[in-house]
Amino acid sequence: MSVNELFGSALKPVNLGLDMFAEDLAAQGVSPVLMDWTPPGGGDPEVIAALSTLEDPAIAAKIDAANQEALSRILAAQPFLEDFGQAIDVVPGMTAKTILHAGPPIAFARMSGPMKGAVTGALVFEGLAKDLDEAFELAASGEITFSPCHEHQSVGSMAGVTSASMWVHQVRNRTHGNLAFTNLSEQLSKILRFGANDQSVIDRLNWMRDVFGPVLSGAMKLNADGIDLRLMLSQALHMGDEAHNRNVAGTTLLIQALAPYILETDFTTKEKREVFDFVASSDYFSGPTWMVTAKASLDAANGIENSTVVTTMARNGVDFGIRVSGTGGQWFTGPAQQVVGPMFAGYTPADSGLDMGDSAITETFGIGGFAMAAAPAIVALVGGTVDEAMGYSRTMNAITTGNNPNVTIPALDFMGVPTGIDVRKVMETGILPIINTAIAHKDPGIGMIGAGITHPPVEAFQQALVALAGRVA
Repeated sequence: MSVNELFGSALKPVNLGLDMFAEDLAAQGVSPVLMDWTPPGGGDPEVIAALSTLEDPAIAAKIDAANQEALSRILAAQPFLEDFGQAIDVVPGMTAKTILHAGPPIAFARMSGPMKGAVTGALVFEGLAKDLDEAFELAASGEITFSPCHEHQSVGSMAGVTSASMWVHQVRNRTHGNLAFTNLSEQLSKILRFGANDQSVIDRLNWMRDVFGPVLSGAMKLNADGIDLRLMLSQALHMGDEAHNRNVAGTTLLIQALAPYILETDFTTKEKREVFDFVASSDYFSGPTWMVTAKASLDAANGIENSTVVTTMARNGVDFGIRVSGTGGQWFTGPAQQVVGPMFAGYTPADSGLDMGDSAITETFGIGGFAMAAAPAIVALVGGTVDEAMGYSRTMNAITTGNNPNVTIPALDFMGVPTGIDVRKVMETGILPIINTAIAHKDPGIGMIGAGITHPPVEAFQQALVALAGRVA
């Protein structure tokens, strides 16, 4: 096309930046193309300077090599369920007066309503307080040690509250030798992890302590080989789960693997029937299992010098925190975000608490929101469309180090789930990780009121990027 022909044809201006320029063109009868674009680092000078530091060819080469090492450790991980035990006996650092919680460190006074509800319920359950009022006073007294699950090789759903008497999964990464733990699913109803704490919640926790945990542990003691969770997770995705909020297949596979051993235990028929009925009451039984699978895999990638791969994403209903391989146990935080999605009848977004829980370890690993293309039916719970669910999985490739060939998505031509979130890529592209999650009521004592989609706060990634640049400069 000649220059004269070019200017004789209809113009199609492209607008980058402020929408006001496109609006002026539209007012003059022109149809501009609006580009969804933001400058790298959100335009923040300190973040742009950090990006520039990390883009130096010599430094970038070191980071790329470190990230490949982190990715290879994650992909090589072989998490096996080996037993169930009480937290006081198996979780590192657990004491009779320790309460583990989800997300980065937080004092009781700053905790969200549902987390306070879970803490006080746990103190009553443990017999440390006679009622919720006394539990609140005890929690605020300084006599209780509060600590993030992640700092004890553990993860916890929603409030994440784990106390001494609770039973936990014991999962070993047989490739690297590290152990990881998470408590058992209370299923889905008015439950502690959503901040509910009435007598029905305490009664359920007592049964889980006295029957559910011991039966599961008895079953696993008869299974000398353990359960290969990586293989089972792959099967679950091929059957329509994304392994965070849809666990229909995973729960079926897990109880199928446990059932023969449960039947061989010496527990009464009544107790065994109670266990099977409880598992059948909700598909969420395997939800914590996939969380601890991801935790055991990602912990193997911690502490690799120069790596910008994210190994933790966790939230406590007030703060959202991330940890990065190259900075060890250091937390980078920003404000917990609103979760947007369908609400249960009778509730509105004004009733919802902010994003909460360690379950974003699933997205950190590459499942959950990152694998929604494997589970189109999830949109009925969290909102959106099937096309959007497919798009989420594709888009996450832009901010990850690679794909996991062990855990694949059939609908995307068996693409491995996007794995190894790279802080640099998040800040370069402006694309934040996608998370699907449940919504707890903002007040204690109520429970789950919906589910939806959210993202981490950009501030956490900005802090991490600056810290990483400071370490390699």
